[in-house]
Amino acid sequence: MSFLKKVGAVLGALAVTGTLLVGVPARAAGKEVTISHYFTGDLGHDAITKIFADFEKKTGTHVVDSPTGHEDFKTAILVMAAGRNLPDVFSYWAGARTQFVVDSGALRPIDDMWKSSGLDAVVPAAIAKGATLYNGKRYLVPFGYHYAGLFYNKKVLAKAGITAAPGTWPEFLAACKTLKAAGVTPIALGSKNRWPGQFWFDYLILRTAGPEYRAKLMAGQASYTDPEVKAAMKLWKDLVDAGYFAKNANADDWTDAADKVSRGDAGMTLMGTWITGYWDGLKQKAGEDYDFYEFPVIDPRVPKAAVGPVDGLVISGNAKNAEGAKELLAFLITDTQAQAAWAKAQGALSPNVKVDPAGYSSVMRRALDVVSSAKAFAFNYDLATTPPAAEVGLSMFAEFMNNPADYPQQLARAQTQVSEVFKKK
Repeated sequence: MSFLKKVGAVLGALAVTGTLLVGVPARAAGKEVTISHYFTGDLGHDAITKIFADFEKKTGTHVVDSPTGHEDFKTAILVMAAGRNLPDVFSYWAGARTQFVVDSGALRPIDDMWKSSGLDAVVPAAIAKGATLYNGKRYLVPFGYHYAGLFYNKKVLAKAGITAAPGTWPEFLAACKTLKAAGVTPIALGSKNRWPGQFWFDYLILRTAGPEYRAKLMAGQASYTDPEVKAAMKLWKDLVDAGYFAKNANADDWTDAADKVSRGDAGMTLMGTWITGYWDGLKQKAGEDYDFYEFPVIDPRVPKAAVGPVDGLVISGNAKNAEGAKELLAFLITDTQAQAAWAKAQGALSPNVKVDPAGYSSVMRRALDVVSSAKAFAFNYDLATTPPAAEVGLSMFAEFMNNPADYPQQLARAQTQVSEVFKKK
């Protein structure tokens, strides 16, 4: 299946309407490097702009910056790749999405830059192995990574009498029951843009069927109609049926859900650590106003996995300033000031081992400890499976929140669609 047809499949699944980014800004004269990224608004635009300015000051290379909204970027960058109209550098999510573009021949390997910059001594081996290598070559430089946990309003849970984080599924259900009895919606979910629902699916599968089975499902080697998947979805349905989720989840985005928790209208939300950057911007205090706990253990025989994305940077195969692009990537990962500033602004963990953890909040230091001690680190759903398959699943999760009772039929339809995706690979 050609790359153009694969992109067409993604666009068809998205049912895209409106205007897409279809190119990069016109180049000015002089030494410069072009970049497109999804770090806009609450996702760190001010911070990345300052980091680019510092790079320009230190190197004399001008950064032609072309930011695009997070959701629009997912489609726009594929359109640009299909048209061979990519910027020198662009941000991308490590995992299946990067593999998808690598396989199209649209990216440039960076093995030489990785070696000359000494990145084996900068990037932890686990992240380097899982996020940067594709078809045996380096293609991606990690810029920041996140962990998804159950972030909660400390005062709300304390007022309800919940003083210890629930570590097991029965304890979690008891906490939800206690919050509901206290007049607080236990769980906020803002699945308007579909992707926030994936974390529930991810953890329920990982905590019951385990990382190996989940990897097979993501690769099309297991079925959405398997008993393992049905069992996970049944657990999710039970939570919805019990009234533990805020109503009309698909009408809210992730910041709406975060706001419900910070206001005390809901007790917790399952979200990535970028929520800490959002709450810090609202003058919430880590460890005082909010905290997190790990997704509870359901089956103690299953290895505990952490879930999250790795934000990375790649160089296009047709980069006009490949050397400048490599210089920018090397700066963004090796400059500890840039890495520390980015981690603080975005609520991210730095993939640079030389960044002092003392700069993290108490909540982020614990997140780092959880990731470090996890038996496995799994990319979240839409980064763990190929983009056309991810579109099927993300739509299914949103549909589930509207009609959880229909999950067996939803799984059957998803399997039919996903099997077609992997058949065409």
